[in-house]
Amino acid sequence: MKKQQHKCIIIDDEPIAIRIIREHLEPFESLECLGGFTNPLKAMEFLSSEKVDLIFLDINMPGLSGIDLFKSLAHKPQIIFTTAYREYAVDAFDLDAVDYLVKPVPFERFVKAINKFLEIANEQGFSYDKTQEKAYIILKSDKKHHKVAFSDITIIESLDNYIKIHNQNTGSLVCYESLSAIEQKLPKNDFLRIHRSFIVNIHHIKAFTASYVEIGDRKLTIGRNYKEEVAKRL
Repeated sequence: MKKQQHKCIIIDDEPIAIRIIREHLEPFESLECLGGFTNPLKAMEFLSSEKVDLIFLDINMPGLSGIDLFKSLAHKPQIIFTTAYREYAVDAFDLDAVDYLVKPVPFERFVKAINKFLEIANEQGFSYDKTQEKAYIILKSDKKHHKVAFSDITIIESLDNYIKIHNQNTGSLVCYESLSAIEQKLPKNDFLRIHRSFIVNIHHIKAFTASYVEIGDRKLTIGRNYKEEVAKRL
């Protein structure tokens, strides 16, 4: 069976640093490098139209630091920071970076960082337990990883750069992720986007009209751009 491919890019103002990371990446069949960028603005332009899973990101770059670049991204991939300066480590880990590599990066240290990324990527996908006919997703909230059954999720709500996941059994979780990103990880047959701010589990809808759906004690407005798709599904 073909391994899952994870797409990555490298952003560093030093061409030699990009070349070294490319060479380090060659043995990893599960990682596909889409390009290296010495200009952070060109990289941002690329990221506006292409989705990647991982960025190798230099911190100290002229014009725009790697930390400021990452904060500006609407969709935030996983990040491995690369820098010659150890003093940025605290800021990097405050952004939930996968790892922080100090140049020059030894291959053995690089391998550890990649293994961390692959472990996180595996957790963020969802898994099906066929013996129990139950599916779940791993969600990071409050510095912990939570295993949440899809069937228990009622509403997923956008809060700017965060999402709030309402769970019928355990309350709610707030996660640092966009609504569009989480939508890609949900079973299409069970979840429905009804508004730019809401995704709902269709199995928890107790009533609906052309304008709203009822889940628990909440009435959620159906957005104008979603009415046609909602009408088809419901």
